[in-house]
Formats: sequence, C-alpha cells, structure tokens
Amino acid sequence: MIPREILKKIRLIELRTNKLVTETLAGQYHSVFKGQGMNFDEVREYQPGDEVRFIDWNVTARMQHPYVKKFVEERELTVMLVVDLSGSGLFGSGEQSKRELAAEIASVLAFSAIRNNDKVGLILFSEAVEKYIPPRKGRRHVLRVIREILFHEPRWRGTDLNHALEFLSRVVPRRAIVVILSDFLGQTAPTREDMAAHLRRRVILSETLSQASLSSLCRANRRHDLVAVQISDRYELRLPNLGYLVLKDAETGEVVEINTGDERKRVAFAQRQERLQRDLQKLFSAAGIDTIQLRTDQPYEAALGRFFETRERRRRRG
Repeated sequence: MIPREILKKIRLIELRTNKLVTETLAGQYHSVFKGQGMNFDEVREYQPGDEVRFIDWNVTARMQHPYVKKFVEERELTVMLVVDLSGSGLFGSGEQSKRELAAEIASVLAFSAIRNNDKVGLILFSEAVEKYIPPRKGRRHVLRVIREILFHEPRWRGTDLNHALEFLSRVVPRRAIVVILSDFLGQTAPTREDMAAHLRRRVILSETLSQASLSSLCRANRRHDLVAVQISDRYELRLPNLGYLVLKDAETGEVVEINTGDERKRVAFAQRQERLQRDLQKLFSAAGIDTIQLRTDQPYEAALGRFFETRERRRRRG
C-alpha cells in the first residue's frame, strides 16, 4: 500500500506537468522526435507534384495509369529516462531538490511520450544501476516511473555514468530516445540540511566526465537520440554570503568548514564555476549531444520550449 503523502506528491506533479504537456509540449515532442523510418501503406493514383521516384511501376503497368506508393512514418518510439540518484541530487537551496526537479522533467517527457503512443522506460543509477523498469505505455506506468524517481532509496551515494550507459546498451539494443537527467558531477553538493554547495570540490566538471564516461556517451549518442539534461542549483554556481559554514559532501561524506563571508573567495568560486560549466558544454557540443540546462530556482518551461524550438529549426534545415 502506497502511503497517502506519496500519492499526493505524485498527483501534484502529474497535475502540474499535464497542463504543460497538453497546451504546448506534446505537439512539439511529436515534431522533433521522429520514428525509426517509413513503412509502406498503400498505392494510389499519381497526382501532379508527387515524387516520380515513388511510382510503383508494376501497378502502373497493370492499370495503364501511373500509381505511386504511399508511406507512413513508423511512429512508435521508446523513451528511456536515465536518472542520476547519487547523493548530490538531494540538495536544493529552495523549495525543490535536484531530484524532485528531475522527477518533474521526467514526468513532462513521459506524459508527452504516452500522448504520442510511445513507450517509456527508466534506469536509475548511482555507482551502480539501482533499478530498471522496461519500457511500457500508459498513465499508470508513468506514475510508477515518477514514484521510483522520487522515492527509490539508492544503495550507493556516488556516481558512475559509464556503468549506467553500458547497462543501457545491453537492455535497449534498438534506437531509442535517451534522456539523461543528472548534475554530471562526481564529488558533489551537500544535503539540503547542510545548506550550501560545492565549496571545496576537488574534481572539476570536465574531469568528472571521465574518458570512459565520455566514450560511453559518444557511443550511446551514435546508437540513440541522446539528450543530456543538466540540473544544478544556484549555490553550486555562486556562494551565498552566510559566514562560516560546516558542510558535508553528500557522496563522499567529507566534512569541511568554509568562510563564505570572504568576497574574494565568492568571486573566485563564481568565475571558476562559470568556466567549468562552459567546459562541460563544450564537451557535449564536441560529442554532438543536445543539452538542456535547468536550475532548481528557475522555471523550466522556457528552457524546455527553447530546446524543442531549436531542435525543430535544425530538423527543418536538415
């Protein structure tokens, strides 16, 4: 029996995201995520403007009149949500943690998928693959996916994206839409109770995407339609001025004391984080991976809309 408070939280996410899907994103989703190819449907009489290359010469010879083959898009797709459950996802300086935002974005994409008669699957990972839910259709299935993202208790606190992508390649052999929801960090933020963010991170962003992880991302992007959704918090980008803070790293357990009242340290930290964000985006761009950058303290609707619009323009040019 699922506790009432859990059901209430899932239902609130469903209500919030369904409105956005219904009014805006379901149609955009259909436009930018195409099927596997075209299937033969029927033949019909040739009409001015039809492609000559689609003429069915056998039928044309029998009927003594030009006929063309008609094709329809092989529409059914599989959407795989690959969600990072490492310890850093519990952090959020406002009303939402990064994990809660990931669940909401997953809900938007999953409901868009099932409205287009596509399947949705889920891989939860930390240092290992925590849970796998095979792709299926239907509202009840999507609600289960949301519940698992929000409330699954991971066995591990660290992150191993490479292992998750290797598992993906084994369980999803055919082309799919793969959406990775993560902060793409190795050593990571403290918990919400600890208040601030990566004040003494030793592993920079471009290094946390190890060569193995980057190679796995490139391989996955060649096989699938891969989208990286990076979820961050404002205090991971700029330090708050809160004086001395005692912080605990959510993944390593390391405890440090930091003076956030020092303006020079705050400026240096902000500059460093901006550079690291640029480095990470360059890595994704060089690998040909589409990205969406989201923050826990900002509305996500505009960022999702820009992503779909950019993709649609690119597909039209292509």
